[in-house]
Amino acid sequence: MSIQSAPIQKKVTVKTIQARKGKEPITMLTAYDALFAGIFDGEVEMILVGDSLNMSFYGEADTLSATLEQMIYHTKAVCKGAKFPLIVFDMPFGTYTNSNQALESATRVFKETCAEAVKIEGGREKASIVKALSENGIAVISHIGLKPQSVRADGGYRVQGRSDEEAKSLIEDALALEEAGAFALLLEGMSAKVATEITKRVKIPTIGIGAGNGTDGQVLVWSDMFGFFEAFKPKFVKRYLNGAELIRKGLREYREDVKSRKFPDSEHSYQ
Repeated sequence: MSIQSAPIQKKVTVKTIQARKGKEPITMLTAYDALFAGIFDGEVEMILVGDSLNMSFYGEADTLSATLEQMIYHTKAVCKGAKFPLIVFDMPFGTYTNSNQALESATRVFKETCAEAVKIEGGREKASIVKALSENGIAVISHIGLKPQSVRADGGYRVQGRSDEEAKSLIEDALALEEAGAFALLLEGMSAKVATEITKRVKIPTIGIGAGNGTDGQVLVWSDMFGFFEAFKPKFVKRYLNGAELIRKGLREYREDVKSRKFPDSEHSYQ
């Protein structure tokens, strides 16, 4: 039997998310514009304006060429469309190489958009950056495991945490980032066993993507889960809609109606 959740009608904050730790699972989706953010509004607790837009929206091979300006542009749009979810800004590659640059970049994000948190990739080597941002009033979600911005250095998209050494390193990353002030962790592309262990070990919420069912919440890229992005489908993606095929069906009906002069008819014409 499926559980029907009531629409969210109260603004979700960082404290709201923190209070969900070990309780009601957290739902998160990506969004890149006001139209879809408006559709998602009230349906999920968090919206991530992800640098995944570089692939699904701009057609690039990876996320690395996304710019701060692009991300700010899309975040402004998302903030206009969604009023209830916590809006998270995905810091693009090369904008947080050290604490000073990270603070400068994130300060600009907070000044120019209504984002309420930023997400940065990296383990304990990024702890000083997380600490600097947190101490300056910028909420941080730390992203560990499979890190798309490090895909070239890591030799491709590879599941993390399968060896004892990797598992130990990921747990150490999680604890260090929690200590540095991250309010949540995003765990991507890792062994479900390790993700569950991290979730048990930290006091902050964990959001999984390709990390099994033992985390405090889940996130998916909207164009993946609704079947609009067709280049490939990761193992962890469940498609809840065949969006691309539905669009094509509608397009074919439209084309046929125009060719046969069934559209516009009198109902859709001014007299």
